[in-house]
Formats: sequence, C-alpha cells, structure tokens
Amino acid sequence: MSIFEKAKSGIQSIFPNRSLAIKLVLAFLAVSLAGIALIGLLASNASAHEFGRFVNTERPTTLAATLTSYYAAHNGWNGVATIIQNNNSTSATDPIIRPLVLVDNHDNVVFSTDIQFQNQKPSADQIAFGVPIWANGQIVGLLIPTFPSRGAAPRPPANDYIARINQELLVGALGAVALSLLLGLFFSSTLTRPLKELINATRDVARGNLEREVPVRSKDELGELTKSFNKMSAQLKQSRDLRRNMTADIAHELRTPLSIILGHTEALSENKLDASPETFDIIYDEAKRLSLLIEDLRTLSLSEAGELTLTLQPVSPSDLIDRVSGVYLPKARSLNISLETETDANLPDINADFYRITQVLTNLLDNALRYTPSGGQIKLSDRPVSDGIKFFVQDSGPGISEVDLPHIFDRFYRGDKSRNRQDGGSGLGLAISKSIIEAHGGQIWAESAAGKGTTIVFVLPMFKKLNEDL
Repeated sequence: MSIFEKAKSGIQSIFPNRSLAIKLVLAFLAVSLAGIALIGLLASNASAHEFGRFVNTERPTTLAATLTSYYAAHNGWNGVATIIQNNNSTSATDPIIRPLVLVDNHDNVVFSTDIQFQNQKPSADQIAFGVPIWANGQIVGLLIPTFPSRGAAPRPPANDYIARINQELLVGALGAVALSLLLGLFFSSTLTRPLKELINATRDVARGNLEREVPVRSKDELGELTKSFNKMSAQLKQSRDLRRNMTADIAHELRTPLSIILGHTEALSENKLDASPETFDIIYDEAKRLSLLIEDLRTLSLSEAGELTLTLQPVSPSDLIDRVSGVYLPKARSLNISLETETDANLPDINADFYRITQVLTNLLDNALRYTPSGGQIKLSDRPVSDGIKFFVQDSGPGISEVDLPHIFDRFYRGDKSRNRQDGGSGLGLAISKSIIEAHGGQIWAESAAGKGTTIVFVLPMFKKLNEDL
C-alpha cells in the first residue's frame, strides 16, 4: 500500500461519516496549514541563521571602537590579541564566526584569527572593506572581516541580511507550493476517482449494460450518489427483466383463448363442428375471458402510470365488507366453505373509491375461494389502526411457502406451477390489488406459512385523517 493510500485510509477512518462539504473544507485547511507550517518553519530557521550572520558581520564595527580605545590607552598594538580573542569567544554561539584580521597603517598583519592570514597580507579587495581604527585624528589600523569568496565585493550587512531572508522565504514559498500541489493532487484524486467510476458506469448503462455496479468507497454525498446509482441500475435491470417476462406472459395469456376461439370458428366454418349452444358458449366464455384479461392489463397499466382515475369518497368499512361477502356467500356455500365476517359498524369512514376497493376485495376473495379446500373457512374483518383502517382476508388454505411469498404480488406469478390459467385466473389479480391500494395511499402485504393458511392485509387512510392532512 502506497503512502497516499495509507493517508487516504487514515483520513477516512478519522472522518468516516463526514459530508463532502466538510471533507473539502478539511482538505483546503490541510493544504493551507501544510503550506503555512512549512513557510513558518523555514522562515524561523532562516531568520535565526541570518540574524546570527548579520550580527557577526556587524561585529567588526563594534570591535573597531574597542580597539580604538585600546590603541589610545596603550599607544600601540601590544597585547591586542587578548582583546580580539576575548571578543571571538563571546561569539562562540553565532552560527558563523567570520575570521578577523587586524593590520596596522602599513597594511602589515598585527593579529589574525585565521591562521592563513598570519603570514600574508590581505588582498586589496579585502583591505578596501576593512573598518578603520582611528587615533589622534589618523588611521592607525584596519579591522578586516575575511570572506570565503575572495575578490567578490560583499554587499552592506543589512542588504545582505535582507537578501538572504528573501531568498529563504522564496525557497519556503516554493516548497509550500510543491507540498500544496501534492496534497491537492492527493485530495482531488479521492474525489475524482468515484466520479470517474460513475461516469464510466453511466456510459455502460447507456450502452445497455445494466449489470454494472460501482463500488461504494465513502459514506459522504459521493457514497450516497454511488448507492443511488447502483440502486437505479438494479431497478432498471429488474424493470427490463419484468418487461420481458410480462411481454412473454401476455403473449402466452392471449394465445390460449385466441387459439380456442379460432379453432372453434374454423371448425364451424368447415362444418367439422356442430353449431350447438355448447360450442357458442365455449367461444363466448373464451372471448369474455380475453376481454377480462385485456381490461386487467389496462387497469394495471393505468395504475402503474399514475393515470388510474379514482372517485374518492367516504366509505364505510363495514358496508364494504358486508356488500362483498353477500355477493360471494352463495358461491362459498356451494363449495362447502364457511365465509364469515367480523366488522365494527362504528368504525370511521375510509377515503376510497368504492368500486376499486370492491374490486380489490373481489380479487382477494376469488383467490381465497380458489385455494381453500372443502370444509375450510374464509374470514373478512377490519379494525382501526393509528394511520387508518386495516382489512383482513384470511383463509384456511395450504398457505404460501417462504420462496413464493415475496413474489405473490408480481404480475402473472403463480406459486403452484401445475395450476393452469383456466383454474387460476389471469395471474394479475394481486398485482392489480396492490396497484389500487397504493394509488389510495395505502399498503398491502401477505402473511402466510406453508400449511397454515394465508392472510392478505391492507390498510387504507381514514376519511377524516386525509381531510386534516389537506
């Protein structure tokens, strides 16, 4: 793992749930602080270093005043080495102790802290920058600071100090810029990497590759965007698969009644089949079945497009249950199935389309009667809940397995694959019921276990509650 990856991992561990805005602020702050810290550190070191050099450069001038007094007191340079050496020892902490050479008025070396100048005269350039020592109105000597680069004319100490400080600050600024650039590249890569992955993924989706998924690398807005993209991609794939399956199922559902109708009419036209009432009843039943299937598909399509027209009005839950149970009671008795109701006439009204909710209960009762064995029981009931009225359609049938339960509201889904459409309906009843309930702002679900019957539950908002919300 590279140092950048380790740093990125460390930042994400420190700020795992920070928003993108906070991360950007922290990134800018980190870059700024790094640059400021580097410039401050270099400026501090440069100031200390150059100030010592500046003081050391100014030392000959101070020492020259001392030597002037010494010469006047001793009328010569005897013993002057002690004065210069003592001055040098007090500067032992300076970063750079520049060697000093004392020459008399004839440019002869009197004393030097640098051994190489003890036996030779300083150059004319160095003598030109000596500090004169005066006594009795005349120059009696020169105190010369030696320079590493002979022959080069040094600048005045103050200018030299400022120039070196500016040079150090320039180096520090350039270093801060380089560090900021590296940090900026690092932080930008953490932001642009998921964006580039999302761009490539969207291009793949545009080409039809709906299986594309982008890894979630953070918990900020980019992470949420990545999750949303993955969810969108999965939903598009699911919608594509459902559309393909639905197209195949619709073709299959339409083919069966059409084949029967065409077969019987062809047989009639060729006199291969008698024009009996039974034959016409078969043709009529299949045509009616085809019409109902088309109507179910139309209802489902309108509902999913949000164009299903609902005539909302206050509806009594008990009246609704009594009405539907009264219609199905004869059929239940003929199948030796007990159909019971348990409702409260004092329940508040629901805000519903009476015809559509009747259609839902009709679909649910059709399924319950289809699966409940002879001698079984079906129960319709309702009760109030905090957010509306809850309806129950409970049967004592074989129940639904855990594998089939999540799919029973899908179009054309059948848990019992051996059951044919003539016995089992179009396979759209529960899907239509779900779409109608959701169009009312309600919820519907199934509670079941294999061998323990099935209960379909749906909740609709109360009329008064809905008006209060409005």
